[in-house]
Amino acid sequence: QLETLEQEEQERLELRAHPIERRTHMVSHQHGMTVTKTLWEGEAEPRCWSFSYGRAELRGLLPEGASLLLLRVLACRWAVPPGLIFPSIDTEGHLCTSSY
Repeated sequence: QLETLEQEEQERLELRAHPIERRTHMVSHQHGMTVTKTLWEGEAEPRCWSFSYGRAELRGLLPEGASLLLLRVLACRWAVPPGLIFPSIDTEGHLCTSSY
């Protein structure tokens, strides 16, 4: 019964004249989860958007941190069960599926 309560992800790309930084913050609450994405491009003002998902939609959710842990377990076992599919959140913050 493991559950993601909160997760922060940061990505930064250093280009000479145009650095890009992306942050994703996921937080669990009583009714589900809210995902907030923030994007900084160069000197422009940051853009921010949020998505909220209900508990029913997120049943079995496998966020980035949990996915890395699962990949390590599967590598140690040298086996991937057939049809291993989980709900996930893509880089834009939308609900999608991950299959292994």
